[in-house]
Amino acid sequence: MTETASTVPASPAQRALDRLAGIAIAIAAAALVGLVVVQGWQVFARYVINDSPSWTEPVTLLLLATAMSLGAAAGVHTRRHFGFFLLHDHVRPAIRKAIDVVVALVIAGIGAVIAWWGAILLFDGLGIRAAGAHLPQSINYLPLSLGGALMVLFAINQLVQGLARKAPAAPQPAPQDGDL
Repeated sequence: MTETASTVPASPAQRALDRLAGIAIAIAAAALVGLVVVQGWQVFARYVINDSPSWTEPVTLLLLATAMSLGAAAGVHTRRHFGFFLLHDHVRPAIRKAIDVVVALVIAGIGAVIAWWGAILLFDGLGIRAAGAHLPQSINYLPLSLGGALMVLFAINQLVQGLARKAPAAPQPAPQDGDL
């Protein structure tokens, strides 16, 4: 995964996607901090004041799903997801471009499935209350669906970039002593 830095300024669309990924990372980080606070309160309430609150488990699951889903989507945007980067770096430019296109399509497909089924599961359980919290039981699928949708958006952006990227010119052979 070695791409050279470009001096071309980012387009408004790219800046918007960068900002969206930054917001996703900020929300994921806030969810992790909230997770620590909620679990800290759970331990304190259970072992110090002997009054374990029932709302901490569903809230912890929601915060965990939020951190995981939005963090994964941001990882797609920054190309820090699973990949075969050693293979990618050691093949010809035309094959490299094909790999970029296939990877973007696979990620978009996976993100679409996650977003679709997350939304179906979210809407299916909205009328059921979670035990111990005044939240719908299916609320944990909201960040999963949003993360999947962001994965699709970021993968489509990478697909467009991959298709627009020109293959580098083939290196010219070095001149020999007898050549003019």
